[in-house]
Amino acid sequence: MRFFELQDSARAGSLRLVLLFMLAVAGTVVGVHAALAAIFRALDWIALFSLARPPGFAAINVGVTLLLVLGGWWIETSNLRARGGAERLARRIGAREARPSASQQEQRLCNIVDEVCIAAHMPRPQVMVVPRAMTINAFAAGWDEEDSVLAVTEGALDALTRDELQGLVAHECSHIHEGDTRLNMKLAGMVTGLELVWRFGDAVRERGGPLLVVGGAVMAMGSFGWWAGRWLQAAVSRQREFLADARAVQWTRSRDGLGGVLRKALTQQAQNVRGPAWPGAAQHLLLVGDAAARGRWLDSHPPLQERIRRLYGRPMPGLPLAQEPAPPLAA
Repeated sequence: MRFFELQDSARAGSLRLVLLFMLAVAGTVVGVHAALAAIFRALDWIALFSLARPPGFAAINVGVTLLLVLGGWWIETSNLRARGGAERLARRIGAREARPSASQQEQRLCNIVDEVCIAAHMPRPQVMVVPRAMTINAFAAGWDEEDSVLAVTEGALDALTRDELQGLVAHECSHIHEGDTRLNMKLAGMVTGLELVWRFGDAVRERGGPLLVVGGAVMAMGSFGWWAGRWLQAAVSRQREFLADARAVQWTRSRDGLGGVLRKALTQQAQNVRGPAWPGAAQHLLLVGDAAARGRWLDSHPPLQERIRRLYGRPMPGLPLAQEPAPPLAA
């Protein structure tokens, strides 16, 4: 696997998508103003007399729209930015702190996290476990490396070998090291703000009269921004998954570790093993998203088959769930 080339490709793809996301936000702001200006011109033509615009018409339109977008960003990210926000988020999802003194599996997990963090030259995240979650999964959360959490499901501890668990931990540590959680939360906040633009337009429209047209125009622009934001956020998330996969291979020097994780997760999907009901806001944090088998354009994760193909250079079947290491493949 040419992991350095794949990392560069994923970073470049992420940068292009983030720039497109910013253009979508700017387009929504400009679109709201343009739509309202067009309505005023239309009313001026219909009324057959000059209809004066309010003072600061453009500044008010742009300012209110930006206030909604940035307000959504602040609301969505404020909890995670606060000290201890990552741990609070993990506990809401259902995780608890790891107990290495009480469980050999959790002791092994803590040891592996220490090893990977030393190899990656990064601070050690708080290690947590999601009990009674029998699917293979994990997530990382945190605004920065000093206040981050890495959580692994009980199913992953039961089904994975040490090498596979090392690949899983390296993948999640890459998300922390690359700032993926912070990036995803920023984009999710912007999407929330774009949704607030739509809701503001809906509230204006409900007042009736001429405001029905004004609110409809704002709703149309807010809807465009929201759908574009959702699509671009999901596309960025998929690129960051490819980047984390390549990083995991770089740090562990083995494609069979993370490859075994993904192939066992593929087996669980084929067997329709049901996992916990992950909150929607947590989907982009997971190692394996709930919709990762379908490859739809709003999915936050690439299909497992595609991730496996990138690791091995060709399609690979699922693996049995027993803790037996997969034989290494010839290059």
